[in-house]
Amino acid sequence: MAKPSSNPKGNPKIDAYIAKAAPFAQPVLTHLRALVHQACPDVEEDIKWGRPFFLHRGTILCNISAFKQHCAFGFWGAEIGKVLREEAALHDGAMGSLGRITSVKDLPPDKQLLGYIRHAALSPSCQREYVEWIASAKRPETRDRRIAQAVEWIAEGKQRNWKYQGG
Repeated sequence: MAKPSSNPKGNPKIDAYIAKAAPFAQPVLTHLRALVHQACPDVEEDIKWGRPFFLHRGTILCNISAFKQHCAFGFWGAEIGKVLREEAALHDGAMGSLGRITSVKDLPPDKQLLGYIRHAALSPSCQREYVEWIASAKRPETRDRRIAQAVEWIAEGKQRNWKYQGG
């Protein structure tokens, strides 16, 4: 289980939102918040439309919400929506992508959620860099090695040229 976020980019308004939520909702929101920060360490928090949002490089990545009897976790973007539909993880009929959440047990496994969050944070240009790098391999062995490396780096939330980026 993820631990509460100690991220210095944490927003006190989101702390207040979680504190005001119903007792059942607080562990759910705290858990989701921690997973978002774990999957995407450079995410920024903000309140939009009265609920917590997580932004990656200025673009909305996902949001959390608490209601009287359930919570919601919503991803933004057509690409992650397609992935969630293909994996039968997208739940219609409720606000958010994962349906009505009443406890942490209602969530997919952490490893799966982390993968979804990392996928959502991977921009189309970043994906294109990986595709071009893999496609430029001349030998099948090199292509296979690059695919394996790309899968590892993407799972860690790294861009193709992460070694050369500041930070």
